[in-house]
Amino acid sequence: MSTTSESVKGTRRSFLRTAGALGTGLYLSGLATVKRVVRAQTKTEALALNGGPKAVTQASANSQKWPLYGDEEIQAVTELLRNPNYTPVAEFEDAWKAYHGCKYAKAHCNGTSALTSMMFALDLPPGSEVLVPDYSTWFPLVPMRFFDLVPVFVDVNPKTMNLDVEDCKRRLTKNTRAIMPVHWYGLPCDMDDLCAFAKEHGLDVVEDCSHAHGARVKDTLVGNWGRMAGFSLQSTKPLPAIEGGIGMYKEVRDYERATAYGNYDLPGTFADDSPYKKFQGTAFGGKLRIHPVAAILARLQIKKLDAMNAAGVAQVKRLNERITQLPGVAEQFVRPDIKRVFYAKNIIFIDEKQAGMSRTAAVKALAAEGVEAAEYSLKLQHDYPIYGDEKWWRHMPVLPAPGSMPGCDEANRKAVLLPYFTSEQPELIEQYGKAFEKVWAHRDAIAKT
Repeated sequence: MSTTSESVKGTRRSFLRTAGALGTGLYLSGLATVKRVVRAQTKTEALALNGGPKAVTQASANSQKWPLYGDEEIQAVTELLRNPNYTPVAEFEDAWKAYHGCKYAKAHCNGTSALTSMMFALDLPPGSEVLVPDYSTWFPLVPMRFFDLVPVFVDVNPKTMNLDVEDCKRRLTKNTRAIMPVHWYGLPCDMDDLCAFAKEHGLDVVEDCSHAHGARVKDTLVGNWGRMAGFSLQSTKPLPAIEGGIGMYKEVRDYERATAYGNYDLPGTFADDSPYKKFQGTAFGGKLRIHPVAAILARLQIKKLDAMNAAGVAQVKRLNERITQLPGVAEQFVRPDIKRVFYAKNIIFIDEKQAGMSRTAAVKALAAEGVEAAEYSLKLQHDYPIYGDEKWWRHMPVLPAPGSMPGCDEANRKAVLLPYFTSEQPELIEQYGKAFEKVWAHRDAIAKT
């Protein structure tokens, strides 16, 4: 990967500050010379593990603060408290539809409710199988039991941590009716390939977009690829409303059925030919309406979504383009025609063989330098007891055979969590880069210990 102008600037600052005695002419001789100087310097500096100075000294207070609400949000919520009403719900749904260019949307009290309503809206026969990533969360999966749907666990591509289309093909049966991709930590799935596979086999595509608000595949926003899509608006998400969720629908009957699942007061607003209009007053027994405070927060945040995403992506890029020059360090693979976002963390991978040291040892050394780093090993969904207990399912989930999830296993062996800084932190990014270079300069010694 080529070094960008930002990383060049960062290296130049470090060079001029710590290697000025060599003369600025050395810098002009080329970036390769600068890198050699940096490597030499970092190798002569003692690791913090061994009593040397920490590479990261910049205070990081509030550097990861999220959500970021301002006067506009405070003023709007205050006005609601003075004049309580539900108008903000429809206003948010209208803003969501305008941003995504979609026909129908229904806000819910949380993302799980949105995804559950989506499962009800599918209206599939009992025993229908839904292909889902094993590297995922329970939120869209456990509710399938209420509708006699069967989650079938599928492996992921270890370079993206997203659903593996080839493994979907291997797990396809005569009962497969749908596929649910999850855009993991803000990186969209290969939706063109998934949708082509789904079309070939007559499957419905239902997206879980809870990590990826504003991300795009081939200039199409996530959520617009499948038959329907669900989003979480919980406080850590790219579009935070403290708590909330929303579903997107292309077909009016899907929208009406999903709405009637959790909104007893809305079927009467449906067209006269709607089969769900008669359920006004009871609907189907749920009450999943979003709180108007959350609707206000979400509506105002959506105006800032693209700018916030762009700033966060640019800052992660400045760090990752620097540290992925080091042996054995990689980030989630992003296709050139995919525009990703970030959710909560910056995930990198450490290949122990290429790095010349274990992931555990590298993370320990980085943490000693002041880097907020942690090994990431997600418990796979099929390992949770709920999926193997017949008491809770009329149609049991399809569990993978032992050892049949090599992509998930590889991701768990290599993944490391780094912070996602939510405000401009140039000095902190510089120090993180230096910490990685310092640790990698000592990796032979680290490996021996």
